[in-house]
Amino acid sequence: MPRSTPAYIALRLRLAHHALLQFAASLRSSMEIFFFLAGPVLLGLLSVIALPGFLAVSLPWPAALAVVSAQVLLTCLPAWLLRKRLLPAPIAAWLRQLPLPTRLRWQADVAVAGLLMLPLGLAYAVSTTIWLLQSPPWLRPIVAPGIAATIAAWLLAWLLTTLIVAQRLRAPRPAQRARPPTMTAYVPHRPRWRTVFLWHQLFWLPFWRNDNVIGIQQSVLLATAGASMLAWLLRPPLVPAPLLGLLASASLIIVTDRGDKAVREQIGLLQPSLNAWPLASTALTRLACAASLLPPFAVLLAGAVLLYNLHPAALQQRVTSMYALTASAALLAIVGLPRLTARGRVVLVVLSILALSAIGSELWN
Repeated sequence: MPRSTPAYIALRLRLAHHALLQFAASLRSSMEIFFFLAGPVLLGLLSVIALPGFLAVSLPWPAALAVVSAQVLLTCLPAWLLRKRLLPAPIAAWLRQLPLPTRLRWQADVAVAGLLMLPLGLAYAVSTTIWLLQSPPWLRPIVAPGIAATIAAWLLAWLLTTLIVAQRLRAPRPAQRARPPTMTAYVPHRPRWRTVFLWHQLFWLPFWRNDNVIGIQQSVLLATAGASMLAWLLRPPLVPAPLLGLLASASLIIVTDRGDKAVREQIGLLQPSLNAWPLASTALTRLACAASLLPPFAVLLAGAVLLYNLHPAALQQRVTSMYALTASAALLAIVGLPRLTARGRVVLVVLSILALSAIGSELWN
């Protein structure tokens, strides 16, 4: 760190760097899966990043504004998901008490946002270079406006990320004054479905409370799986169908893998308490594990309904049945084999994605 850098900015950058290293360590297995799968098509995946900027300049201004806005929001999504890691609540409360000028605080927020935006900026540069080297006929008339739109989207994402980081340091709203409790007779309540009630209290609610981001993480992964499945079945002309098939298959498997891992970790935390309770916890843990299968199977069912409405004849093909059966077997294996080692789980996930991608590539042939 240069000597001229203020100590406050250096501290904020060190905190952000440490948070990013922790996040990367928690996703080490997922990153192994990504680089193993995306290695052969990494350039193709990178080229998609700058595509919205080039497409936006060829659209009417309402559609162009919507495309650029969606790109900016997606670019800022990692910063919003990591905001609690970048500044945990105790550190944020301590930093609020420091007698620092507003300008210095904003400089630190801009620097932290720049640390987050730098890898994305490099990805935008590589993606733009790929498109310029390929130089398709439709791109040549809009090269300069497309590059300008891409740079503008990245700068807007930097600005929005700065606001996200700054919002974390704002003082929390004062809690509303609690009403005095009313004295009423206690009536014990026994839920009709006790196992479902316990699952909701012990597994669903904790994933959304305090600094736990599992609920938001799974929502983002589920939205990614649904969007990639939708794009794959709609067959947009500019993106290769095998690439979309790989993305749909990978997101389908990863949302199951991450959900099952979160459930297993929660079971490990609750196991001492569950063993002390006068109830059989086997049904509860089985229900929690089975619930992690609902999102991917919902995506598969939605894809089948969409395929039936768009291309009814495609459902009668053998490849469609093979994809559905292979996907179901892979999802059940991920959730139903908890004794696998970490390396064995990575192998299972990778092989499942490769098998589904190979089968799915034959859908539109």
